[in-house]
Amino acid sequence: MSPTGTGTSQLPFDYGHEPSHLEDDFIEGEGNRLALAHIRAFPSWPGPLTLIEGPAKSGKSHLARIWAKRAGARMVEPGELEDLSRRGGTAPLAVEDVERSGYGEDALFHLLNQSMRDGRAVLMTSREPIANWPYQTDDLKSRARLAARFTVALSDDIQLSQMFVKLFGDRQVAVDPKIVSYLVARMERSPEEAVALAELVDRIALSRGTAITRSVAAAALAERGVSDDELDLEGGDDE
Repeated sequence: MSPTGTGTSQLPFDYGHEPSHLEDDFIEGEGNRLALAHIRAFPSWPGPLTLIEGPAKSGKSHLARIWAKRAGARMVEPGELEDLSRRGGTAPLAVEDVERSGYGEDALFHLLNQSMRDGRAVLMTSREPIANWPYQTDDLKSRARLAARFTVALSDDIQLSQMFVKLFGDRQVAVDPKIVSYLVARMERSPEEAVALAELVDRIALSRGTAITRSVAAAALAERGVSDDELDLEGGDDE
């Protein structure tokens, strides 16, 4: 009996999980191949600045961490930027979500200037193109436009399927490839949606006390707004 005595469903527990940012776990595809090749080419970069643009969950942070490990770079927190820009030096730095994480405009401008002056490698990530950054002057944007720029995106069904495999693997959950194909064929096609669906599928399975079946995947898709016609449940629960 459940603790409330009203049903048999289990309460889902969040056991916590950390996504892997190892280079071997990066999902390489047509949409990120140039950016990955640039990361791997370090330190033979044509200039000190690099900017990787792309939507949320598209792999920007993973690329930044691959580079940070290769280069021995520091992942910069917003509160550190002003001090780092003042002190100077040549130690590589990674600045994530450069347009939305509260970095001071003057500090970022001085850091980019110092990077170009002293040859300090700085890798930035952003969800938005430079023109949409919420900074007041053109000076900072003009410096950022000197960076080697790469746009990353999930490019095909295979890469999206591989993303699901990684997301479930990060949660230490085994999923039948047919279930992954079922999700990919019906979902909104974006990396953010893949992350949301993987979390929801896992949570529904935990609440039901079952493995991840087709009906669990269908319930998650329905909760994310997929229509009954698109779910196409005929043919059995665990196909």
